[in-house]
Amino acid sequence: MGLLGMFFMKSCGEFWGRTWNIQDVFTLAVILALHSLCALAPFHFNWPAFWVAVTLYVVTGLGLTLCYHRSLTHRGLRLPKWLEYLFAYCGVLSLQGSPIEWVSNHRYHHQFADTEKDPHSPIQSLWHGSIGWIFDTHRRRCEHLGGLKNVEELKKQPFYRFLFRTNFLHSFALGGLLYAVGGFPFLVWAVGVRTILLFHATLIINSVGHMWGKKPWNTGDMSTNNWWMSIITLGEGWHNNHHAFEYSARHGLEWWQIDITWYVIRFLQAIGLATDVKVPTEIQKQRKASNGRIMATQK
Repeated sequence: MGLLGMFFMKSCGEFWGRTWNIQDVFTLAVILALHSLCALAPFHFNWPAFWVAVTLYVVTGLGLTLCYHRSLTHRGLRLPKWLEYLFAYCGVLSLQGSPIEWVSNHRYHHQFADTEKDPHSPIQSLWHGSIGWIFDTHRRRCEHLGGLKNVEELKKQPFYRFLFRTNFLHSFALGGLLYAVGGFPFLVWAVGVRTILLFHATLIINSVGHMWGKKPWNTGDMSTNNWWMSIITLGEGWHNNHHAFEYSARHGLEWWQIDITWYVIRFLQAIGLATDVKVPTEIQKQRKASNGRIMATQK
């Protein structure tokens, strides 16, 4: 059996070989509906719909990368509460979960990176790391690791508890607003295409970002750097950099490593809205550097 056949068989086993609950089925239905909208994109194109989709891709993407990831999960920077909540709300509109659930998953990912306890490592299968884990509520909410006990500071805040309870409703409301403003093309492009592209761009970090690419740092896991992933994920593709320095608000550590999220953070820092911005020191870099990187640095 070829590699593709093995991948197909294992994916089928993970997909059908377990018990599905109502939330798993609902998640699958939403993902299928969004992909169906994407299939209609060539027949409902117009430039206003396209540019609204691009704008929302960046806005909701920054909600994930700047707020969910670098601020809430790893505390790489501080934002005023009003701005933190605004970015967090933009993240909710990506349909990738509430801050409480997303941050909990990602903290477990770093705690157990590329082990059997990792919520979404490709060591189980490429399918699982890419998307399969999304349809398993038990794993997605890390109930096998203790649930949401690693995000107590978020659970104490009423705003984040509200987003946790009403997660999907905000995207449905946005879809209704877009349809009212721009009709079906806005729904297809600004909801379907935008959401699915950002969805797969984020999830590909879990698979490709732990399988293929460069590893300039000794991280003890499979994380890699991929320049093209950084383009589509606003800087998240420097994944080996990130695993080496989880606390860093900057992922593109070299001047040539494009990191759009970092550029936004630097702007916010310049105008006084981002504080306590963390980046690794040269000593910290030397401790994590691979032998090849040390030799290159010394030349």
